[in-house]
Amino acid sequence: MLAEDLTRSLLDTLERPDLRTIAGPLDIRLESTLPIPFRVADTRIRLGRPTLDHPELAATILRHAIELGRLRHDTPEIDAPLAAFTAARIAALFHDLDANPAPAPTLPWLAPLRQDTPPDPETLARLWPLLAAALPDASISIDTETLSRRLARAWPHLGPTESLMAEGGDARLKVDPQTGLNRYGCSHRPRPWAITFASSTASSLSERGFGGAENARRTMVAALLHDTPPDDARQNIVQAARRGIARCYSLDNPEQVLLAASGTDCELAVLAIAASHADGRPITNILVAPDETGSGVPLAAAGRHFAADAANGHSVGKGQLIDGFPQDTRLIGIPIRQDDGTPRSLAEIDAECIACIAQEIAQGRHVVLHQLDMSKTGLIGPSAACLHTLQARHTHHLDIVVDACQARLEPTRIRDMVARGIMVMITGSKFFTGPPFCGAVLLPPAIVTQLAHATLPAGLRAYAHRGEWPRLHPNHPLDDGANLGLALRWHAALAEMNALAACPPDHIRTTLQRFLNAGRTAIDNHPDLTLLEPPKLDRPPIDGRPVWDDVPTILSFLIRDPHQPHQPLELEDARRLHRWLNADLSPWIAGDCAARLCHLGQPVPVNTPELGPDRLAGALRLCAGARLVSGEPSHAGLNHEARLTRELADAQQTLQKIALIREHWDRLHSIDPVPHYAPVNPERKLS
Repeated sequence: MLAEDLTRSLLDTLERPDLRTIAGPLDIRLESTLPIPFRVADTRIRLGRPTLDHPELAATILRHAIELGRLRHDTPEIDAPLAAFTAARIAALFHDLDANPAPAPTLPWLAPLRQDTPPDPETLARLWPLLAAALPDASISIDTETLSRRLARAWPHLGPTESLMAEGGDARLKVDPQTGLNRYGCSHRPRPWAITFASSTASSLSERGFGGAENARRTMVAALLHDTPPDDARQNIVQAARRGIARCYSLDNPEQVLLAASGTDCELAVLAIAASHADGRPITNILVAPDETGSGVPLAAAGRHFAADAANGHSVGKGQLIDGFPQDTRLIGIPIRQDDGTPRSLAEIDAECIACIAQEIAQGRHVVLHQLDMSKTGLIGPSAACLHTLQARHTHHLDIVVDACQARLEPTRIRDMVARGIMVMITGSKFFTGPPFCGAVLLPPAIVTQLAHATLPAGLRAYAHRGEWPRLHPNHPLDDGANLGLALRWHAALAEMNALAACPPDHIRTTLQRFLNAGRTAIDNHPDLTLLEPPKLDRPPIDGRPVWDDVPTILSFLIRDPHQPHQPLELEDARRLHRWLNADLSPWIAGDCAARLCHLGQPVPVNTPELGPDRLAGALRLCAGARLVSGEPSHAGLNHEARLTRELADAQQTLQKIALIREHWDRLHSIDPVPHYAPVNPERKLS
């Protein structure tokens, strides 16, 4: 994007990473004598005087111009009035994404185009001259009746990428317009000014990830404007995501990919599959470290609603049994830590799993065993050798599923697990740094075949559509349609997965090892932090080559309580500190790093000897994600060495901000600063 003679405000708008990504090849300049907001011709956008005179509307005007410019550039065969109203509809919804959007009397089309239904023919005729002015030929006439019918088909499916990605999950995914962040402290818009080492929980999108989702959205819009039925247009995006995941894991068939809105939704799918071939036996579901997986996993593993709202928009009763799931599912949790918080040995975990499974099968139950690879703090159990033993011993009475939702495993290793008949749960939102709420279950071919004849619980329709699952029995309970938000989130994650796949394995390993060494040293040298020793990851080589997934990439640590330095921060205080790290503190305290927005993995509850058995400490997590290796567009101009040096310096600065927070704890506690998408002072955001 090029800009000349622009005000600072307009220049900042032009450089917004979301708008820059969407603009792509468009040439954007100012033409201050132009009396209208903008004009589009070929790949050129010329911004007019109203854009300068109304800086509070500059982002909306620019978003409108870019959307129309891309439609005219990418799909020139589309009817101009249809493209113009589509672009304006998306810009109207974009305008509403910000808190307290500015009044826009100079854009009178905003109000009628933000409604849930398209304008009637009379309103279309009234608005057309306002929108036509942006086109080279403003004298084009329109057939309002035909235009109204075509818009009505597409209308519910149009919107900005960042708002569509917030759909098809639960309340944690919704962005607060006052902060620009969701409950994970993340944004669906790129946030390159934030220091991000949060991949054990969730990350804001990079420009690459945002571009992956945006490309998929534009493909869907083009199909809609070519009169593809809306369900088909959405379904095409879902199936493209399934194919992309299958390619990343070298699976033979995309039917082996079952999409789910989250890792917890994956748990429901696994239980439904196990119930379908348990031959009527009651199910025992064995979870390793249920306190170090997703908070809703134990409920989902028992076939119960794990939130008040489900992925398909249904309101449900949290904790209630989901229709069709067995009532007698037994849930057994196997701890991965001792009572004092130290990790148990793999031998102990293996022995407990083996004994527990033998006991449950002897009682006539079908068992689902979860291997956790890995926990929120990087632990694994039971061992791969244990899985082999159990699989051979209990072929018809045991389902094994690997919870690899952290995705810190080489794809080849996951492919081999699936080939051995093991289900594997993954997400694109942890190590791969895609947006939160994109899960999948990778299925062995035998299970795909079984599902074509299986009976599924009716209550699954609240969580999944037909197209997100493999081929099913004709009497399946799932509704047609597609979870577009889920598909777009996966397309964002796939952009990051493909970027990592393009990196040589030895380069990945070297980069992650440098992160581990530098992170350990920084935490060890920090007087207020205590590292929780990461486990040794015993991963065998693949095809005789070194692997990168034997390098620990989650560094968990405790913070000394500022008032009682002999003990760590308790969980609730650790959660406060985690929020304050992600906030601009410069209005209240001085310091070079006060304004920096630092996002780490959410605190994990752990037992410690200092707090005893009745009180939990909160361990924060400094995590390496795929972008640490592959980079991102905001690193343009930096070679790998310079970029990695900067990333490691950012990790150091995050730890420095922790020290600053401890120093000013009482004042910050009284204020309780709130994280925001960008710093309070915008001039600092790119520093």
